[in-house]
This record gives sequence, C-alpha cells and structure tokens, in this order.
Amino acid sequence: MTTYERRQSLMDLLRKQPGLRVPEIAQTLGVSEGTVRNDLNALEGDGHLTRVHGGAVLNDAKNSTSAAFGIRHQEHSEEKNLVGRKAAELINDGDSILLDASSTAYYLALNLKERSRLRVVTNGIEIARLLAQDTSNTVILIGGVVSSDGSSVTGLLSEQIMSELRIQKAFVSCSGFSLDSGMTEVHLEEAQLKRKAIESARQVFALVDSSKMGHEDLTPFARPQQITHLFTDTGITDEWKSRLQSENIPFTICEA
Repeated sequence: MTTYERRQSLMDLLRKQPGLRVPEIAQTLGVSEGTVRNDLNALEGDGHLTRVHGGAVLNDAKNSTSAAFGIRHQEHSEEKNLVGRKAAELINDGDSILLDASSTAYYLALNLKERSRLRVVTNGIEIARLLAQDTSNTVILIGGVVSSDGSSVTGLLSEQIMSELRIQKAFVSCSGFSLDSGMTEVHLEEAQLKRKAIESARQVFALVDSSKMGHEDLTPFARPQQITHLFTDTGITDEWKSRLQSENIPFTICEA
C-alpha cells in the first residue's frame, strides 16, 4: 500500500467511525502509531482534517459526520465505547428501540452490526445514517428542527411523534446525573424530547459515563426511579456505587 492509499484508507476510516483513536487506526491499517501520527499531521497540513486529542476530525464537506459531533464523539471515547458495547448486549434481533442523539448512543449503534430487523427510533442524524446501512432495519428519524451542529432533530413536532409511539427499550444519555435531579440535559429541547421518549418506553436504560456522576445541568428529564438499568464505566467512585445501591438503582460497571 502506497502512502497515498494508506492516507485515503485512514480518511475512509474516520468517515465511518469518527471516534477512532490513533492506536485503533494503527491496528486497523496494520502500521505503527508513529506512522499514523505522521499521516494525521500531513493530512492536517493539507487541510483535510483537524487534530484533536487522541485522534482527528475530518474537514471534508462530504464527510457524513459533522465536525462538532466528531469532537464530542472523541471525548471520553474509551468509556463511552465500553458502555455502548455492554448496553448493546440487551438488544435482540427484531427489537423496537429508541436511541437519543448522544455520542454514547452512537457507540452503542456501532456495536449493533450483528443485529438485524431492528425498528429504530432516533433523533440522531448520524445514528440514523449508520443503522440504515443495514437494509433489514427500519429506521425512523423523527422530524423537527435540525440542531446547529447538524447532528440531531428536536422540537414540538418531534415530541408529538414520540408521544404516539410505543418503544420496547429506550437508551438515553445525559450531560449530568445526580440522585436529587436524576438525568439532566444542558439543552431544553433535548430534555423535553427525552422526557417524551421515556414516557413511551417500557424500559429505560441510562448510558452515563462516570465523568457525569454528581454533575447537574439545566433541565431534568428522568427521575432515578424511572431508570430500569444504568450503565457506567470503571471510573465510578466507591461513594457513587454505594449511593446507587442505596437508591436501588440497578447498574453495571462496563469493563474492557
């Protein structure tokens, strides 16, 4: 493989999986991490991408993933991938599921390649694109107002559609979690939509990486008692483990 071909393959990888980090790219391409870093630096110099901590985000206007979403996707990416992979084990062929537009839910979606005939409801544009690649799936991207970063859809129309649906399993993340307020969101529109989603779901699975524990944002959307099961990572403290147990919130610590 020539240098040009390798760099084209690298950009193709980032288009398909924007959260890939240097070690993962190196393993996939069968080259050293140093070679990957050199390629990333060269591609950044040519204006094809922007380096971020641990990886890069494509600048190509044809890239299916927005730069803002790509950057958010790489924050705490290892923890989010562990949470998403473990939560994906709960999803069976033919399930009707809801995924919010969070980057953690996107990692969950990446782990559904072996599933088929899923009926997926989401307000996440990138998640819808990803899961629609399997033609056995039925993917419903709910309508409404597109967010400024182009990654999600919210608004009154979305909430109305959601209220008319009945979902088996809802997988939602948050920007903060506390025992007083439950799951919270910084964006009011996202919180309102997730509230409707939870009302429509038989089971609610919370995807909460440990960095969000103890943090409260503007709008609560799910009380602790509404959570069927919570997935987090090994960064959770012993104090938080005890708190969840005392509140009878079932949880799983997701490990490599």
